[in-house]
Amino acid sequence: MVSVNVEAKKTVDVMIEKADELNIAVSTLDNGATVIDCGVNVDGSFKAGELYTKVCLGGLADVGISIPGDLSEKFALPSVKIKTDSPSISTLGSQKAGWSVSVGDFFALGSGPARAIALKPAETYEEIGYEDKDADLAILTLEADVLPGEDVAAYIAEECNVDTKDVYLLVAPTSSLVGSIQISGRVVENGTYKMLEFIKFDVTKVKHAAGIAPIAPVDPDGLKAMGKTNDAVLFGGRTYYYVESEEGDDIANVAAQLPSSAADGYGKPFFDVFKEAGFDFYQIDKGMFAPAEVVINDLTTGKIYKEGFVNADLLKKSFGVDE
Repeated sequence: MVSVNVEAKKTVDVMIEKADELNIAVSTLDNGATVIDCGVNVDGSFKAGELYTKVCLGGLADVGISIPGDLSEKFALPSVKIKTDSPSISTLGSQKAGWSVSVGDFFALGSGPARAIALKPAETYEEIGYEDKDADLAILTLEADVLPGEDVAAYIAEECNVDTKDVYLLVAPTSSLVGSIQISGRVVENGTYKMLEFIKFDVTKVKHAAGIAPIAPVDPDGLKAMGKTNDAVLFGGRTYYYVESEEGDDIANVAAQLPSSAADGYGKPFFDVFKEAGFDFYQIDKGMFAPAEVVINDLTTGKIYKEGFVNADLLKKSFGVDE
């Protein structure tokens, strides 16, 4: 089976080689681990955002940026484009922010290939039938405002049973250009996550997937940045899933439940919803974390199902667009 760590390492190598060109910084910790700063103490770049997102996806997707990405005739933004022929592995087996990394005073949400070695969380890998058994290196992307130290690298190495010199940690804050890009780059993953966790649909039946979402404007306020980056997908993300259905599968029902507008909590910018919930994620309807628009092509029947819609008005409100 393909190794998401080995595949992602090809992109990591490019990032290391072209660090100056990408406006990122590479450092080696005393224990040999490699840290790639993509937005904490550096500016980052569009290309760095593309490559960072590809690493998140375990190297099993094509990532690009469209300029501009049309949402309506009057509102257009640069957008992230994702295409993958390994949807369950690339999005849920790698990209999903499924590892809460907490070491000392350091905390970050961890995404990327190393999850498939440490099996974070184990149930996800049981459900998609995948793990990266043979990798001898561990690559993790961290959404954090500070860079990790040796203790974090040592923890990742231990959890993945690799030497610390074979640990690669990529870091980008939510309030950075790379942060905005990589979160919009989760547009396909938001849909596969909802299929699996809420609709209880077998995502291994999704054979191909593609998506596009606008890149949220960078906001130096971390909480506001979190709201805007989530809204980029919730109100502006468009996804396409190619599903090989079996007898008994109700693909029309899957499509109807999938877009963000199908959730009870839909209708306000995420920051407003989060604030009303006392900034407590557990009080928010998780079903709203989904693409705005969904198209499913049933490969077995040839039928097409389209649900949801791009909501440019809510996106403008979230982004603070003056008209």
